Amino acid sequence: MKFEQARWITDEDRYEPLLAEKRSKTVSVDADDAGLPDELTRDELTLPSVSEPELARHYTRLSEMTYGIENGPFPLGSCTMKYNPSFTEDVAALAAGQVHPDRPAESIQGTLGVLYGLQEYLGRIGGMDAVTLQPPAGAAGEFAGILVAKAYHEANGDDRTEVVVPDSAHGTNFATGALAGFDVVTLPSGSDGRVDCEALENAVGDDTAALMLTNPNTLGLFERDITEIADIVHDAGGLLYYDGANLNALLGRVRPGDMGFDVMHYNVHKTFATPHGGGGPGAGPVGVVDDLAEFLPEPRVGKTDEGYELFAPESSIGKVHGYHGNWLVLVKAYAYIARLGDAGLTDASAKAVLNANYLASQIEYDVPFAPFHHEFVASADADAADVAKRMLDFGVHPPTTKWPEAVEEALMAEPTEIETKRSLDQLAEAFNAVANESEATIEDAPNRTAVQRIDQATAARNPRLSWQALEFDAE
Repeated sequence: MKFEQARWITDEDRYEPLLAEKRSKTVSVDADDAGLPDELTRDELTLPSVSEPELARHYTRLSEMTYGIENGPFPLGSCTMKYNPSFTEDVAALAAGQVHPDRPAESIQGTLGVLYGLQEYLGRIGGMDAVTLQPPAGAAGEFAGILVAKAYHEANGDDRTEVVVPDSAHGTNFATGALAGFDVVTLPSGSDGRVDCEALENAVGDDTAALMLTNPNTLGLFERDITEIADIVHDAGGLLYYDGANLNALLGRVRPGDMGFDVMHYNVHKTFATPHGGGGPGAGPVGVVDDLAEFLPEPRVGKTDEGYELFAPESSIGKVHGYHGNWLVLVKAYAYIARLGDAGLTDASAKAVLNANYLASQIEYDVPFAPFHHEFVASADADAADVAKRMLDFGVHPPTTKWPEAVEEALMAEPTEIETKRSLDQLAEAFNAVANESEATIEDAPNRTAVQRIDQATAARNPRLSWQALEFDAE
């Protein structure tokens, strides 16, 4: 397998220059009428000045220097990048969907009807009684869900101070609990990679507000004792929170509400193919059982004999985002669910599980925990980060590395339902090629990409967030 990523080098031996570096012009501006202090205004502004062909070529070159889901497989475990079907973009671009959020409810009945329909879809899919669409991302939904749980306990006069989180949970779970003001209790996994019910019984008590759980978990394993887990948490007076990151493994087969979960968030970017990454915007709807519905963020969409309305739940925690959520993201989730229907969503789930199991069966690395569902975690013989960098030289994006820590030198892969057998074979070929290479070759990678190995530690601790900063350093 041979792969060579595009590299665009100028005469000065630099990568594709920024638009402002190609050609710029300075224009005068009149800031006298802005009503702002002088230190916040300027008299001139330097802007790029390029032709349309130059502009098109610039962004085309940049796209050829990067790797995206349109280029090939992108098997990042749990934080999955999945191809977004173009028909949902067409739906979001319809003229009828360009609705200003300040318009009164009676003038946007069609928009509210779609949002109400999505609430109903998600409630039925998750086994939840009420849904809010307001949170602008999965992590934001997670935070909103825990705030709802907190409000529920406070309304009942319970001063609960702890949230229990398994050691293999997503990092956002630990951050969410802490940000909501709880002490976070880490729950060690059992030897089989699942929740140890005896350890859970010892961890929960009168201070427990919730257990935050992903099912299947981050090893791809279904929590077989989920009903016992729910009973343990509920007997302690706590709530069971479902991290919806892996809901795509269960569609059409089992619902979090039926497993005993009280509150959950939906990662619509993963399960229902809305955009993900790039800083947003996103959406992270939250579903709850009846007892928690009154605490959901406002506004929610309701249905009356006269039509649709926006209302505030009785004991709402308030707003967690502007207006009624990220409409242009939510309408894509609605379109995806409506297009696939019950049978299509069930089929997508089946293919996600099939693809993960097929890929695992084709690679030469050990997969210590099974049987798994939509994702798996292999153990690399070399440094997992080096393996990932070398895989880039074979024209594929590598899996997540170094996590979860239950697997040594973890390679966490989730191909999702979108990949064909051919693309899975391409991924397996890359895995296996690296598995049979020398340590020196792996440590020197990548060599065929537009940018080679960088100093990750320095980049993380001392980031350069603008091209001006780079120019300043060069000078």
